[in-house]
Amino acid sequence: MFFVDSQVQDFDHHLLEPVAADFNHLSPSPPCANGHRSTVSLRTDQGGTFCFLCFSDLVSNPRAPTVHVSYALHQLSIALSEPIFLRTLLSSHVRFLVSPLVHALSIFDDAPIAIQIMDTISLLCSAEECSIGEDFVERVSAQLSSGALGWSRRQLHMLHCFGVLLSSEKIDINSHIRNKDSLVCHLVEGLQLPSEEIRGEIFYVLYKFSALQFTEQNDDGAEVLSSLCPKLLCLSLEALAKTQRDEVRLNCIALLTTLAQQGLLADSRTSPVSSMSLDEVDDDPMLTAETVTARPCLDVLFSEAIKGPLLSTDGEVQIKTLDLIFHYVSQESIPSKQIEVLLEENVADYIFEILRLSDCKNHVINSCLRVLDLFSLAEHSFRKKLVIGFPSVTQVLHYVGEVPCHPFQIQTLKLVSSCVSDFPGIVSSSQVQEISLILKRMLERYYSQEMGLFPDAFAIICSVLVSLMKTPSFAETPDVFKSMQESLKHAVLVCLSIPENDSTQISHAVYLINEVYAYCTSPTSINNTSCIELRHCVIDVCVSHLLPWFLSDVNEVNEEATLGIMETFHSILLQNSDVKAMEFAEILVSADWFSFSFGCLGNFSTATMKQRVYLMLSSLVDVLHREKLGSHIRDALSSLPSDPQDLLFLLGQDSSNNQELASCQFAALVIFHTGWIHNDRLADDKLVFASLEKYILVNRTSLIPDSPAMLQLVNLYSLCRSLQNQRYQISYSLEAERIVFHLLNEYEWDLGSCDIHLESLKWLFQQENISKSLTYQIQKIAQNNLIGDEVHNVYGDGRQRSLTYWFAKLVSEGDNYAATLLVNLLTQLAEKGEQENDVVSILVLMNMVVSKSPTASNHLSISGIGNAIYRLVCGFTDLSPGTSFATLLVLIFNILASVQPGVLKNDESWDAVFIKLLNYLSLRDTAITQNHKNMMVIGILCLVLYHSSHGALLDSSRIIVVNSYLVSAINNVVDVAYSRGPALAQSQDENNIEEALAFTLPLYFFSLRSLQIVLAGAVDWQTFFGPSGNLETLPVVCIHCHNLCRLMHFGTPQIKLMASYCLLELFTGLSQQIDIRKEQLRCSSSYLKAVKAVLSGLVFYDDIRVAINSALCLSMILGWEEMEGRTEMLKTSSWYRFITEEMSVSLAMPCSASNTFVNHHKPAVYVTVAMLRLKNKPAWLRSVFDESCISSMIQNLNGTNITSEIVILFRELMQAQLLNSDQVTKLDLVFLASRKQIQRNGTLDETAEEQMQLTVSSVHDHGEACSYLVDLMVSNSLGQTSGGSETTCRQKKKQVLVEMEQFSELLSTRREYVTDTRPCKVYTSHRKKINAK
Repeated sequence: MFFVDSQVQDFDHHLLEPVAADFNHLSPSPPCANGHRSTVSLRTDQGGTFCFLCFSDLVSNPRAPTVHVSYALHQLSIALSEPIFLRTLLSSHVRFLVSPLVHALSIFDDAPIAIQIMDTISLLCSAEECSIGEDFVERVSAQLSSGALGWSRRQLHMLHCFGVLLSSEKIDINSHIRNKDSLVCHLVEGLQLPSEEIRGEIFYVLYKFSALQFTEQNDDGAEVLSSLCPKLLCLSLEALAKTQRDEVRLNCIALLTTLAQQGLLADSRTSPVSSMSLDEVDDDPMLTAETVTARPCLDVLFSEAIKGPLLSTDGEVQIKTLDLIFHYVSQESIPSKQIEVLLEENVADYIFEILRLSDCKNHVINSCLRVLDLFSLAEHSFRKKLVIGFPSVTQVLHYVGEVPCHPFQIQTLKLVSSCVSDFPGIVSSSQVQEISLILKRMLERYYSQEMGLFPDAFAIICSVLVSLMKTPSFAETPDVFKSMQESLKHAVLVCLSIPENDSTQISHAVYLINEVYAYCTSPTSINNTSCIELRHCVIDVCVSHLLPWFLSDVNEVNEEATLGIMETFHSILLQNSDVKAMEFAEILVSADWFSFSFGCLGNFSTATMKQRVYLMLSSLVDVLHREKLGSHIRDALSSLPSDPQDLLFLLGQDSSNNQELASCQFAALVIFHTGWIHNDRLADDKLVFASLEKYILVNRTSLIPDSPAMLQLVNLYSLCRSLQNQRYQISYSLEAERIVFHLLNEYEWDLGSCDIHLESLKWLFQQENISKSLTYQIQKIAQNNLIGDEVHNVYGDGRQRSLTYWFAKLVSEGDNYAATLLVNLLTQLAEKGEQENDVVSILVLMNMVVSKSPTASNHLSISGIGNAIYRLVCGFTDLSPGTSFATLLVLIFNILASVQPGVLKNDESWDAVFIKLLNYLSLRDTAITQNHKNMMVIGILCLVLYHSSHGALLDSSRIIVVNSYLVSAINNVVDVAYSRGPALAQSQDENNIEEALAFTLPLYFFSLRSLQIVLAGAVDWQTFFGPSGNLETLPVVCIHCHNLCRLMHFGTPQIKLMASYCLLELFTGLSQQIDIRKEQLRCSSSYLKAVKAVLSGLVFYDDIRVAINSALCLSMILGWEEMEGRTEMLKTSSWYRFITEEMSVSLAMPCSASNTFVNHHKPAVYVTVAMLRLKNKPAWLRSVFDESCISSMIQNLNGTNITSEIVILFRELMQAQLLNSDQVTKLDLVFLASRKQIQRNGTLDETAEEQMQLTVSSVHDHGEACSYLVDLMVSNSLGQTSGGSETTCRQKKKQVLVEMEQFSELLSTRREYVTDTRPCKVYTSHRKKINAK
């Protein structure tokens, strides 16, 4: 296409016919309709011709219709979209378009046409290999510099076009702007116009122009901007303050930011027009003297100008404004004045509001935090504003805390720290809890490596936690204490576990620990439950994490961190009233803290480290020792050396005339003694002992006997002697030993007033030369115990125990004089008739010794305790034995309960004691009453009878069993008891018959056992089975069989138990007599039937011990009846069959044969085994133990529920030929597997803990005495090995193995009888023989 004339209305008749492509190369173009030559025209791909002169005439004619101009520009844009046309145009004709387009832009006000022109210019400038852009820049800049267009719409279009050109990266702008001064000045003046649209364009042009000058470092352009900057800044800020359009704000802010980045705003703050020349002031009609004077300071103007953009709804405007603030303030080296003004103008409030409404958008948060961090330089002013914006900062912290290594992590934490530390009162409880949870989560994720923390951020977190703790709201928020515990733990773990962390971080964690512990131990918090838990958490963290790490990596920790950790530990020790502090002290000394501390002094030999080490050691000594010896270390701190070897050197010097040296020596003794009693050796044993001997020898005249130093010296000396005797024999100074013994014998000292090592205590009690002094110490121990002041000051097995405990151990070991001295002391008191309290104290001490170490009874007896007791008893009157008598009875009972019988065999003094006790009982109305002393005497007599069964105290036992008064008293108790019948269990009379029976029945039990020893063959056991009456042989303690059955039937559970053991002992004696003498039962069948009725009813009793005893007695009766041919009743007895069926069905039930279940059926097993052993077995046994029942029983067996009773049962079933070959084979395999399992686990069973020896502490504890007697009955009864509750696991397994072995032997000898899979016909054959007869 082409244009023939601007006035032509019809363009169609000028169109040429379509021709081939690229007509511009194939053939010359014809002239246009206006006669313009073809060289100024180009053909298009559509076949038309474009005449540039016609186009120029049209667009340059201000009178041309705008529709024509718009159409021409549209056609040109279409042509430019054709590659061939564009390429040809750029190569030859492009400059024809420069002037017309620029001219057209300056003459048309029409906005659409201006847009078309600018699009065309932009298209041409962006074309490849085209430099036409520079021409446009030159012409457009010239138009703007001339000011010919004024500030019309055309000027606006020109500005926009120039802005487009400035945005092009391909154009060399600077070299083609001819008059930069005029251009910039004209643009700056244009800012005074009220049109926001023009201002926006001017700001954009100035922004692009200034950015270009500074980017290309163009000195001319930068100088122009610098000279006009003050005026430009003022006008820009005024415009920014007034405008409401975000696009204008963006352009203005971009300009100001560029100027600020180059530092051009730095010189414009002192006055509004300080950098403007007078000519500029005169040339500016709006800038009069009045306005200059009234114009506010630039910083204030800046503050007012940015408030509007900060409130903009456009996030980009807000972000750009924040960036402007940052650059505006940060261009000065000391921006505090500018920040002060901005804060006074409430700019910070706007920023906090942006944070509040940011919805945690990262770019908004980053910009705000960067500015706020800069504002924090003005600390005083910013703090007040931060209080208002603290909720917004807390909200941001929640977001930042979730982002790993957030770039403004540190800045956010700084803001929180500043507000919390400066204004603790404004932090609410909810904020305290929220912040603590956020920080806890950050530390937790940092420890688990889910997120990263900058090193400074970790330090600030610790600081914030400390500041939170100091807020008033912290104590009002209980949940925050849990968060603090977790934060504390993770803060320490982070420092210890992450490799790249250095010791500076551990310093911050230690600072947190110190502050937390200080808070928890303050007077206002020390009794608060949450604070106590937090305090314990601190100690747990130190014990579990910090201390092990510190001990292992001390060489990697710098001095500052070492001092901090020691300060933490020291703070814990200073709270020595806390149990946890005591435990912590014990952990420290168990970790060889004394040696470790001197190792730290070797690494850091500074005065600060020395002071810290000795102060902590002094507090450690105070916590560990009651006598507060740490003060002596503190007093001598300045004179103490850093090396333990130097301490030994000081110890060996003469200090008689040097008080300072004496103070150092005392401190050295305390340090070495405390370390040694906790097995922490600071130096070699020989060196320490040599120094001690030298100290004793050179300071013999100045040793103060009653001083704490003497006790430290004696304890350390005795410990060295003891250890050397154990390890090696060395020579020692006899003179030094004599001096030590002299001090101990001649002066009063208290063994319980100073902590001592067990080895020292042993060595002291092995020295016969100080017996006098040791006797006094024993008396002191006894007196302290009597008033309840038991001293815990002995160290020996890794922990601190009472002096009484270790004294009891010394007595039980027997390799010292402890037992002898104790017995001699009691003898002396008895002979001299000392005060009752002194005797009681020694008796109480002996009771405690026996209680803590039962084997001590043996050594006390060997040392003559029987004779001492006899002397004491002889001093009592018969009717009023004295207040010590009750304590003496308890001692006698406990000694007899724990002493070995062999020790008593040759000690006749005990016989005299027991005769005295019998006389004591004979003077009372009755032997068994509610009197506690009488009960205890009866208990003692039971133990005497018990020992007689082991060959000891035979004469005493013989006197007891035939004592007529005792026999009569016991018979009276039994008569009263069985006369009550069913009311026996509910009896609540004054004499309390149940308690009387509780001691009478054990006495009867042990008398029955003793009769076989002391009166062997003199008692007819048959007399116990018959009507009550006089015994046919000797008048001994007697309770008849039927009376025992009544007690078993009507008595309480405890009476049933004791009566069952008595009855079993009675049956055992009779059974032995029948076997030996081959005699018949003399009791009637009805009598025996009544006994069996009671026993049968107790086979399934709840107490398994009563049931087993009843079953064993019933089994013996079956044996006696078989001997006399009385077993016919078994054939029709429904009760015996019920017992057997109940047992067989229960054991055959699937999954029911557990270990507990099998034990419950042991009594029935005994009865069944007794019936299986009969020659004339009941015929119904075969129907009960049929093939399916036995197979089910075998199937339920496993390694855990096989007992000796089960093995015996199957052995008797095999003996009775009730097992077929398959069952025997399966049973043999089960027993074999069980045997292997028992042998494999045998070592585990051997470690079963031995039962503690029961002791009685008072005569009022007759319940404990009765319980012990019952246990003694159980352990010495026939039923004990089969099912007693006290049988150890090892004994049970051994018994099972024995029974299995017998089963295997029987199987090997009788296998021919079980080869057939069918049950044998033993009962059928037997019946046939009977019928044949």
